[in-house]
Amino acid sequence: MFLKNTSQTISFGEDFVKKIKPKSIVLLKGPIGAGKTSFVQGIGQGLNIKESITSPTFALSHHYNSGLMYLIHMDLYRIENRLSARELFLEEEEELEINNGLLIIEWPELIEPILESHWRVEISYAHKEGRNFNIYESKHSKNL
Repeated sequence: MFLKNTSQTISFGEDFVKKIKPKSIVLLKGPIGAGKTSFVQGIGQGLNIKESITSPTFALSHHYNSGLMYLIHMDLYRIENRLSARELFLEEEEELEINNGLLIIEWPELIEPILESHWRVEISYAHKEGRNFNIYESKHSKNL
């Protein structure tokens, strides 16, 4: 799917979250500046989250509990090894289960091999402007 600008990316995130059930995991893949956090901002709007959604690159994760569903937004960009990534993921996965929420992970490459059930959103730059979004649902997804 082609999205022309940030507004369309946010709107798409808002619509996308309507397909998501509690305890789902969404992996966001794409280069720096592709619109991953903008997409999550749209998801936040779709969940009626009151807090401002920002990139968790330095904090590693942000939790939002003011909306229709608890949202955990992780960013593994600064994590350099699988063990650290998996430890952080397991902590956040426990929060996901306890709070019946949604876990979104930017830069998930280090943990993707251990996941059986997830959505994968791939974002790439379009030829001249805008972004291309491809969405995949794993065969073992809890959303089936």
